[in-house]
Amino acid sequence: MGKRILIMSASVGSGHNKAAEALARAFRFRPDVDEVMTDDALEYTNALHKQVYSKLYEKLSSIAPNFLGWWYETSDDPWRADQVRILLDLPHTLPMIKFIKEWKPDAIVCTHFMPAGVVSHLIAQKKLEAHLSIVVTDFHFHAEWLCRAFHKYFVAQEEDREHMAFLGIPRERTHVTGIPIDPDFARRMSRPAILRRFGLSADKPVLLLTAGTLGLGPAASVVRRLVEMRQDFQTVVVCGKNEELRDEVEAQVAGAAKKFVVLGYTRQMRELMHVASLILSKPGGLTTAEALASGLPMLILDPVGGQEERNAEMLLERGAAIKCSEVTVLPFKLGCLLDDPARLREMARRARAAGRPEAAAEIARLVAEDRGEANILSFAETRKLRKAAAAES
Repeated sequence: MGKRILIMSASVGSGHNKAAEALARAFRFRPDVDEVMTDDALEYTNALHKQVYSKLYEKLSSIAPNFLGWWYETSDDPWRADQVRILLDLPHTLPMIKFIKEWKPDAIVCTHFMPAGVVSHLIAQKKLEAHLSIVVTDFHFHAEWLCRAFHKYFVAQEEDREHMAFLGIPRERTHVTGIPIDPDFARRMSRPAILRRFGLSADKPVLLLTAGTLGLGPAASVVRRLVEMRQDFQTVVVCGKNEELRDEVEAQVAGAAKKFVVLGYTRQMRELMHVASLILSKPGGLTTAEALASGLPMLILDPVGGQEERNAEMLLERGAAIKCSEVTVLPFKLGCLLDDPARLREMARRARAAGRPEAAAEIARLVAEDRGEANILSFAETRKLRKAAAAES
């Protein structure tokens, strides 16, 4: 009899849910898995708790990004706040706990730290028998992801495993798989057909400017600078669900319509990444992983302090991106890159080399095949680990 797999996410942005969907597809291909369910942990909580998790980050990222960066660094204090978070989350997640116990999954895979912390607590207290795997959806391991009881961690890069080992997570429990995405981002498609679909020319570079699902960020300011540039290129602007942004951008490019394709929310990001020469974007975890799998270099725009800054650091270290800290200098930095096709090709090569398009399938295999017991750290052990981490900070 095959396993029952429960994938728990949280609708904080779109990345955690997209990672969960990619994992669900991978598990459904396995003959040793009978049933797969994805669920949003926040749907089981009350309205206030859901607002704090799902809306607060969105609002702060647009009105107080510097505060978010400060909070990210301040809260990255290993083993300090994990017990407090559990005490805060447990009363709000009783319906989720009830559902998990009734559904009786063999394995639970969490793509957000909130459900991971709750499930880990239940396992440590011997109140739940299930395999717990935790999938980190950014290119940096933050202390919020630390759990006392777990079976496996899946992370994006080797340095995360080294950092986690110092924090008490055994190396053999941590697997460097990359962030789970749709593997089709790395598969060959008909470039001419996609170009025709969007009315793009095959003999000019294609820039892909995305404002994310919610249509946040400096897209309108970027478009103003792109209109001024002398280089001959085409730009697809994806405004997400922000209709006001789409109207503003369409008005801006009215005199240069042949150089711009303006879209709202689209499910064709895979196709657009396949034909693009460069993506202009904030470096969210899933967007970054998808771009790397597509072999698409990035011009990093306005990263939110914290995880997006860490994602940006990774891209720059790999040679797969350039960063534009001020929109005012975008024409200069982008112009230099477009005038150097060899450099752009090398960035694309480095991006593809860093991509991990098969992450979801690898995670599904390792979870489905695992028969090990949970690794459980005592409170005494985590106190020692916290002191050791504090001494190194």
